[in-house]
Amino acid sequence: MKKTLLIAVLTLMGSAVFAQSGSGFGIKAGLSYNKNGDLIGSVGDAGQNISEGAEGKAGYHVGFWGKLDFPKIYLRPELVYSKTKSSYDVNGDSNDYDISKLDFPVLLGYKLIGPLHIFAGPAFQYTLKNDLGDIEVEDVENDFTVGLNAGVGVNLGKIGVDVRYERGFSENEARIISNNIADIDGRVDSRPSQIIFALSVKL
Repeated sequence: MKKTLLIAVLTLMGSAVFAQSGSGFGIKAGLSYNKNGDLIGSVGDAGQNISEGAEGKAGYHVGFWGKLDFPKIYLRPELVYSKTKSSYDVNGDSNDYDISKLDFPVLLGYKLIGPLHIFAGPAFQYTLKNDLGDIEVEDVENDFTVGLNAGVGVNLGKIGVDVRYERGFSENEARIISNNIADIDGRVDSRPSQIIFALSVKL
């Protein structure tokens, strides 16, 4: 009886893996926990220095993916709209730093065992908008930047779940102009550092 049950479970797992195998495309969405880099500058005539890291907050993403499947590896490009958020304490006030961007990760994956796989690759990023609460900021220095995605995932049938880490490679700062209370001279590092949880569906 135990042997029969084991064979049945292995058969079902094999069927699930086979259903997900092969080239194809689909949609994805998920949540993230993001932290940007430091805010550095001075406030008012007294020249009070600011140099603080961000407090992380939740964000989200939606997008599309494609997959070229090979026996042990796969190539998976994605096009994703991401909304990230972190928070800075400036002169006693909390200001949320919202960034909207398009991500284009190109991932190379390796199939470990059954439905389990790992992946990594560059993520090309285009910043659409950045906003720092009541503080006026300019556009980021570079609209296009490059980061890294790396993670692990599980595919079951047409459903895939993965968790990944994303990090921006190069500094990409936005200059702070002012707010309603005091003149602020400084900059904020828009480079992302985030943990991303994603759900994928093969169409």
